[in-house]
Amino acid sequence: MEKFHGTAVLSVRRYGAVALGADGQVTVGDTVLKAGAVKVRELLDGKVLCGFAGATADALALFERLEEKLKAYPRNLPRAAVELAKTWRTDKMLRQLDALIAAVDAEHSYVITGAGDVLEPDDGIIALGSGGPYALAAARVLLKHTELSAAEICRESLAASAAIDLYSNGNITVLELSK
Repeated sequence: MEKFHGTAVLSVRRYGAVALGADGQVTVGDTVLKAGAVKVRELLDGKVLCGFAGATADALALFERLEEKLKAYPRNLPRAAVELAKTWRTDKMLRQLDALIAAVDAEHSYVITGAGDVLEPDDGIIALGSGGPYALAAARVLLKHTELSAAEICRESLAASAAIDLYSNGNITVLELSK
């Protein structure tokens, strides 16, 4: 089976808002299978935003698990993220899932991995996938040198990534939360 390549997922915080966006390309090997995939979702009636890099079905299964944890620990994304990471790492079937999850709410930003990691970035920026490093670099420059909103920075940074990364495209979806 061919490995799913790249994507670009980016989350940026600015002026009391957080934006989470992703490109729309799904690639297997050297072939683009879909150009308009939506890789970001709202959970808990829009209180939490999630995005993924990796296998789509795996990520959607993890989104469901995260939403269950969020319902068990209302308004507590840190606890829900840790509980998901623990379950993901220890459950025999979940360990096989191939995805990375970005989860953000009005106050927190996390990358959740199957290795049991719950990582909160120092600068509030999350970047995942093969296009992530390009989007991260662009977001850092835009944060430093512009007054653009979080959503605008997210969109522009993902567009810059799509211009460089073969496994990302310009069909960008951006979601935003404000405090």
